Amino acid sequence: MWNLVNQYISDAIHEHFEYTRKTQLPCNAHARLFKIENDHHSYLVKVDHVQALERFECEARNHDTLIRDSDFLVADTITIGSSIEFCFLVLEWLETSGELEDWFSCGTTLAKLHARHEQQMYGLEEDNYFFDLAQPNQWHKKWEVFFAEERIAWQLQLLAEKGIKLVDIDQFVEHIKPMLPHQVAPSLLHGHFWRGNIAFAQGKPCLFCPSCYYGDREVDLASSELFAPLPHAFYEGYDSIYPRLDGYEARRRIYQLYPLLCHANMFAGDYLKQAASHIETLYK
Repeated sequence: MWNLVNQYISDAIHEHFEYTRKTQLPCNAHARLFKIENDHHSYLVKVDHVQALERFECEARNHDTLIRDSDFLVADTITIGSSIEFCFLVLEWLETSGELEDWFSCGTTLAKLHARHEQQMYGLEEDNYFFDLAQPNQWHKKWEVFFAEERIAWQLQLLAEKGIKLVDIDQFVEHIKPMLPHQVAPSLLHGHFWRGNIAFAQGKPCLFCPSCYYGDREVDLASSELFAPLPHAFYEGYDSIYPRLDGYEARRRIYQLYPLLCHANMFAGDYLKQAASHIETLYK
């Protein structure tokens, strides 16, 4: 397969490429990550079974969307390909460092993205993925309907199909709809905005692994506080451009349920307990 990767990259950059170094990188999803390089070029390569080709294609389009509509550094897609058994996504290598982390700038950059409001409905023109899980994005006029049904109910149904019932789905969906904002301007969301998908290159904020759609901006903010809250400077920067609204703390609990359910579907274990406990708190 790696000869095929070399060939695809060569075709994409219009010069011969053959890597001389290949390093496998840590990854918390099914795909494997590699850095390949020679004396002139470096690339990030994601590799998975051939069935993941559509997921890689979606991710590449999400990268293109963020490159077009945000001021974040986002890796360009170099090429996508497949063999009989595997598929691969080749991205520009961004040399990141933990030494120059401007979290205030990261916050202002996200706020500027959220403030654009160029879409009138919630969703996206195509379904995409969160981790390896399909993420439906059917357009909706009402935010509370979109999030309750396309996000929470969908994940609960996936669990139910595995024989795991955390709650009565229909009842819970109707319970949370009144807790969600009814009139909120749709923002382009990263969709999986947390510490693991943020880095800095030459002090500029970079984003990875987007799961984009149009929705309430507070989804990204809530996600940023779930597993590894960002430094206080990030939220200061965000609020300096686009302050959070009253009631955010209550809505945050609902929005954080979605990534918890996704993790429960992907990894089970303690995430199932956390999701069940989180649902209980939403009934209080």
